[in-house]
This record gives sequence, structure tokens and C-alpha cells, in this order.
Amino acid sequence: MTQTYTRTGDAGETGLFGGARVPKNSLRVETYGTLDELNALLGVARAHSDDEEVAGIIHCIQMDLFTVSADLATPSDIQSKGRIAVPRMPTGWIDGLEKTIDRLEAELAPLRVFILPGGTLCSAYLHLARTVCRRAERRVLTLLEFEEANPCIPVYLNRLSDLLFVLARWANHRSQVEETPWQVNAASPQQSATFDSQKTTAVS
Repeated sequence: MTQTYTRTGDAGETGLFGGARVPKNSLRVETYGTLDELNALLGVARAHSDDEEVAGIIHCIQMDLFTVSADLATPSDIQSKGRIAVPRMPTGWIDGLEKTIDRLEAELAPLRVFILPGGTLCSAYLHLARTVCRRAERRVLTLLEFEEANPCIPVYLNRLSDLLFVLARWANHRSQVEETPWQVNAASPQQSATFDSQKTTAVS
């Protein structure tokens, strides 16, 4: 990359690996663009981590997401014809995510209730990244309805979202920050004050 701007996309098109030009709002571009959003958000989470191991796991995920994005940005026929050598996401990565999940969960107390996203800044951003990962998974599933793509990618993203959830919990655990459980019909102090005010007004 020798120059930041090229002017080739000024007409609303961008290039896929292999040379094909497609609209910037095409389904494939929207899909790997969501992965780019996820990667950037993970960068924010990593920047807010004071734990080297948490930051290291996030860094590995970011590196892998570049490969997944390149996979999505390369139509299947380009790769099959040998016109361009872009790495495809290997299925072994899914097993790797599961092993990491198992390792982190071994240090966590069993989760018996829903928890509110939050805690440390790193954990909060990891929870946000999890939701973007879920959206990326939905985008890939939609893409697969209309175009060919690596069918292992949605499985990988499904497992990655699980890892991001566990990693958010683990980050809080490492920082000794307790999770906040969700309580059904539990009103906040502000809501309670509002309700009490409304009741008083109605009676008077």
C-alpha cells in the first residue's frame, strides 16, 4: 500500500481480491465490512486492557479476523481457478476457540443467571464486540443464501461470540470485578422515584 487514497472508489465501487468491481453497499462488502468493525472494536477493548494475557488473546483474534475478512473478500471461483493465493479460514480455528473457551471457563464460577454487560472498560467493550460478532454472523448467513463463501465462517463467528462473552467475564474475574446479575422486574432507583412521583400525582 503506497498511497492511502486511490480515487478508484469515488463512483461507489470497490475491488474484491481477484479484480472484480462491486458496489460498496453489496452484500459481500457489507459482510466483511462488519468484520472490520468487529476488529476495530476489539482494538478498543485491547487498548483498555491492563492484563497481558487478555490483551494477547484479543490480539490473536484480531490477526485471525484479517484472514477471515480476506476469505470473504475473495470469491470462491477466484480461488478455485488459482488466480490468487488468499488463505482460507481453516476449520481447525473453531477447535482452537473451543479449547480457549474451556480453559477460561475452568477459572470462572458456573453461570446460573443472566448478567448485564459491563464491568471493566475492557470487559464492556468485549461485550459490545460480541454483539457486533453476532451481527457479522447474521451477515455471513445472508451472504451464503445468495453467493458462495466459506461455510465454516459462520460456525467460527458463532463460536467467537461465545469466546468474547467468556473473555469479558474472564477479564472482570482477573480484575476482581463482580458481575451484575439481571433481576426480573427490578426497577432502578430512578425508575422507583419516577413511579412514586406518578402515584403521588395521581392520588392528589
